[in-house]
Amino acid sequence: MRAWEAFHAMQQRPASDRADLLDAIASHITALGDGLLSTTEGETGLHHMRLLAERDRTTTTLAMFADAVREGSWVGATIDTSDATRKPVPKPDLRRMLRPLGPVAVFGAGNFPLAYSTAGGDTASALAAGCPVIVKGHPSHPATGEAVAHAVAQAVRELRFHPGTFSFLHAGGTRTNAIGQRLIQHGCIRAVGFTGSVGGGLALAQIAGDRPDPIPVFSEMGSVNPVFVLPHALKQQLRSIVDKLYASATNAAGQMCTCPGLIMMIRSDEAEDLVRALADKFNDADPMVMLSPKMRSNYLARVREITQADGVELRGGSPQSAMGSDGPVRAAPVVFRTSFETFRRSPTLHEECFGPSTIVVMCDDEQQLASAAAAVQGSLTGSIFAGGYDAALANQIQIILEQRVGRLIFNGVPTGVEPCASMVHGGPFPATNQPHTTAVGRYAIERWCRPVCYQNAPEAMLPDELRSDNPRRVLRLVDGKWTRDTLGPR
Repeated sequence: MRAWEAFHAMQQRPASDRADLLDAIASHITALGDGLLSTTEGETGLHHMRLLAERDRTTTTLAMFADAVREGSWVGATIDTSDATRKPVPKPDLRRMLRPLGPVAVFGAGNFPLAYSTAGGDTASALAAGCPVIVKGHPSHPATGEAVAHAVAQAVRELRFHPGTFSFLHAGGTRTNAIGQRLIQHGCIRAVGFTGSVGGGLALAQIAGDRPDPIPVFSEMGSVNPVFVLPHALKQQLRSIVDKLYASATNAAGQMCTCPGLIMMIRSDEAEDLVRALADKFNDADPMVMLSPKMRSNYLARVREITQADGVELRGGSPQSAMGSDGPVRAAPVVFRTSFETFRRSPTLHEECFGPSTIVVMCDDEQQLASAAAAVQGSLTGSIFAGGYDAALANQIQIILEQRVGRLIFNGVPTGVEPCASMVHGGPFPATNQPHTTAVGRYAIERWCRPVCYQNAPEAMLPDELRSDNPRRVLRLVDGKWTRDTLGPR
């Protein structure tokens, strides 16, 4: 109930106050200094520099949403003024904008303890929209979650927001599923943000859908992020492509939602050279630290499934070495090779293997490569390495991938998600369950809103953004023309 009270209290404050809150949260997180990074490193095994970059991304995201709230155009305000002289019936005054849904539940992610957890993108965008947030902390990094939660709560107090504006729940052990279920079923929760497995995301969506009043769940789930390496690109930049693919596939021990899980090529001498060079890198790599024993166990189980598939060849790395005495949460990176026909008929090769692995799929010709693109499940990203003579094939692959991914990368790898207005971090199922949305970037704020139309409303009853004497002069669509000018009296 405190979150619902906070929601109504937030609607009475100017939008600039929410922007100030987001900036204050960023400042308090920064003030935690290296102590926060040391705590997180101890809980996750992630390197200090990776965590430093992730903390900076978290604060940058908060600042981005603060700027968006101050600028104001995110609400999509549109104004169609009345026309009493129109025949045969007068035209009413109609004004529309996005309005916040209400309290939001955010489930912290295991692989991004800062950028996708307590004060990550879901929390930042929901607060920016005017929605109080209740975070269910991830059990793999409880101390990190609590430290960040204290920073957020401190900002809430300092700016005199209602204390129900932000809440944090620890949820580990056997009770974690029960707490998550009760949170989603609570009548005050109006939307849910989740980053994790396909099974977890679908389970939460089912719980939310079974409510007497179903609510939306925005789940970011599994993604194979296919990479297509075209013939002329191979001839021009083979060594560079190998280095990029290896670095991307093993980034953070492959525990990123955008690591490349499939590499598609047309059979050739250069393609064989790429496989050999990639295998050498995987063979030379030491076992890598996984985020948790559970993450390692799931990874090894998927590696075994892929290894046992008929027609799949292990080309680099050794799954067995990860099962030795290298530590309880270490796992070896592996690279597999298979044919298009094997890929086409083997469902397990179409699923994400979350960890430092990738599968090279060799196609016989351009038609098979296009068919491989058409067979890929929905993903967050799709990448195309193309040279000057690959234009026609690249265009064919692009058209196919546009129906299957949220972001297309050219001559680059999918890891690295820039928090900005143009970013799309989403995609068709199973990458997400809401393919029309993004979890990163300015437009992530729209998930926590719905459009409301006001017809012939008195000025005093309108939100600031829709008033004729709007003091904020936000960008609005007025009678079909974008404007920042006030309209004058009606």
